[in-house]
Amino acid sequence: MDRSNPYESAFEVFLQEQGLCYVAVDETRRATLGDVPVKNLDFIVLGPSGAKLLVDVKGRQFPGGPPNKPRYVWESWATRDDVDGLTHWQSLFGADYVPLFVFMYRVMPTVTLNETPDLWRHKNDLYLFRAVPLDDYRQHMRVRSPKWGTVGLPKGIFEQIARPFRYFSHERFVAAASEESDGPDQVRHLSEVTRAALQAFVGGGASAWRGGTRAGSERGTGAGEPDADGPP
Repeated sequence: MDRSNPYESAFEVFLQEQGLCYVAVDETRRATLGDVPVKNLDFIVLGPSGAKLLVDVKGRQFPGGPPNKPRYVWESWATRDDVDGLTHWQSLFGADYVPLFVFMYRVMPTVTLNETPDLWRHKNDLYLFRAVPLDDYRQHMRVRSPKWGTVGLPKGIFEQIARPFRYFSHERFVAAASEESDGPDQVRHLSEVTRAALQAFVGGGASAWRGGTRAGSERGTGAGEPDADGPP
């Protein structure tokens, strides 16, 4: 995550308030798969009932557009780098982890929303969280802007497949929590998995980690993470 990004910083507070175990992925160093730079995800989250989530936060404003011509559209665009990066992370962590785009909408004061799951107030701002699994996003995405390398979901499709983040973090997985997934053991497990995954990305790719080799991280690019939430 990038703590200079107000959406990602607010999302971290949200995770803390929800009591969720998470790791915020450092975006100051970009991971590599072999020699190819890969966009970092923002958070790795463990839910209380067995959820394992790979989260890329997409901050959006509702309504968007200029004040004199607001656009009352729940924007669902992302970049191709976002999609490719989350796909690589999915291949690294495996089928137990669900990659998600979490669209975090900052709702303007001119808008009144009925009570709904994942409507959250932080400081003076109101946010709404809606999440889409990567597999669903890839299946339905359409090119939005070739110039900016962006893709998005048709309005009707987004309304069908987007769910409150809580569905994925708390409700989808109902496996009984074991002692290994509770409290300090859960935090330690998540930290160990994340460290191994990051080392594998920088040192030799997914095959190195899956094979049990934890390569060193000296090959990191050191390049700053570009802002993926730029103009559509």
